[in-house]
Amino acid sequence: MVISNAVVCDVNGEKEVDVLIENGLITKIGHNLESDEILDAKGAYLLPSLVDTNVRVLDSQLNAKNILAISEEAKHGGVGHIILNADSTPAIDNEVVLEFAQHGISGVDGVKIDLMLNALKEDMTLSNIAILLKKGVVAPFMSTIAKNNIAIKIAEYAKMYDVTIFCKAEDNSLINAGVMLDGDVSSKLGLAGIPELSEVLHVSRMIEIAKYFDIKILFKAIASPRSVELIAKAKKEGVKVSCEVSIHHIINSDEACEGFNTMAKLDPPLACHEDMLKLQEALKNGDIDILTTLHQPSSPVNKEVAFYDAAYGCTGLAYALPLYYTKLVKSGLISMSELLQMTSRNPAQSIKLLAGSIEVGQKADLILFDTKVSEVLKDIGSLYNNQELSGLVSRVNVTI
Repeated sequence: MVISNAVVCDVNGEKEVDVLIENGLITKIGHNLESDEILDAKGAYLLPSLVDTNVRVLDSQLNAKNILAISEEAKHGGVGHIILNADSTPAIDNEVVLEFAQHGISGVDGVKIDLMLNALKEDMTLSNIAILLKKGVVAPFMSTIAKNNIAIKIAEYAKMYDVTIFCKAEDNSLINAGVMLDGDVSSKLGLAGIPELSEVLHVSRMIEIAKYFDIKILFKAIASPRSVELIAKAKKEGVKVSCEVSIHHIINSDEACEGFNTMAKLDPPLACHEDMLKLQEALKNGDIDILTTLHQPSSPVNKEVAFYDAAYGCTGLAYALPLYYTKLVKSGLISMSELLQMTSRNPAQSIKLLAGSIEVGQKADLILFDTKVSEVLKDIGSLYNNQELSGLVSRVNVTI
């Protein structure tokens, strides 16, 4: 198959060339390529598929039906590779649950799903990290509610097996007290707040652990620009840390919670407006390594309740690329190539894979994205319900 009349875009830039695909591989890139089958892209983007490192299933209930559902949503959103969160119910912290999850993903077609392990059991003791890594999980996940001695043991395992720790920076004694960011909006709504220090303190702590053990840490779903600043400074000093931020935190502030909008109840909580603008500057400056949809769908019974009682999270996977494109690229914050660096190349590198480029010899894990099409989103589980998003993923995983 030849894909013609496409704007081929990857982390290296844009060019108008034809792409020849044979037996699922890219075999030639050039002009006026020939084949028995030609797909006219009609000016659409030809892109490497996206990678999302922070995805949960419906209500965090781990079962085959929910795994299949997120795989279908990923196809619609242009995401070809998911790393499923480990803090599900049941949590992926033992061999039985891991085998159950692996069986659930075995029937998925068209989207690659990898699993992380939950390094902490419910009683705050260590799971069997070594066994789970040997059985196929790609990274250990830990919350910084872990005490120092436990965090150090996890770091030692990461060093031993040369894997990246996926780390959620949070303080258990502070997050349990609130439901959104502590600030003017929380005071106005009369809701208990979570201080920014809940995250920042533990980012600092884990940076020191990464430096001491010379290990890689990916900080998950960072919300504070101060945390981004600390991580960026550590990177410049040679510490192997990286920063993941959700699209929601880049373009929304805690003002989205006004009217007790439970779709804006996220974990971590949305920052104040001033800090949201700082996150946008960090994005433009290249201080944010990875973007995620922070996909965390909830059933209406868990969202259509009082704000305090509502579940955390909102959807994003099914319209990932249109959302990224509309809010970040079309708005002029970043270029398409920069977007692909943060949504394909960098997240794949966190688990030692190569993605984000379109080159001869690579697997044709590609998507066509038509930016001339726009659609009003209809999803009551979304922060962007009734908003117009530009772009349509018209073909996923071209592997003919």
